[in-house]
Amino acid sequence: MAVKIKRIYEEKTAADGLRVLVDRVWPRGISKEAAGLDEWFKEIGPSSELRKWFNHEDDKYPEFKRRYIEELSGGQARVFYDKLVELKEENDQLTLVYSAKNEIHNQARVLADLLEGKDALK
Repeated sequence: MAVKIKRIYEEKTAADGLRVLVDRVWPRGISKEAAGLDEWFKEIGPSSELRKWFNHEDDKYPEFKRRYIEELSGGQARVFYDKLVELKEENDQLTLVYSAKNEIHNQARVLADLLEGKDALK
């Protein structure tokens, strides 16, 4: 089963399959209806402290990724990560939806890499 990532501001398509928002904070300027989501796992988003520190600065991405994987390894974030694993197994297509402008360095990419086995939780 494939995992893809997509900005919430991009149009929803049938090819998206199950759409899960992985931001802790609701994206600006978009209604819940327009978002076309199946789930919102805000608990899986990076902590406010980590998100603010990262500030989507490319040079901080390796450290952001390390810290974010550490956050995902416990607590509510781990519970919701495990739910994502189940959704991946139960659906033909899973799309992780995010609002960041940076399409390469963001939490959805980290999650997709984990779900596809490119990285592992500790």
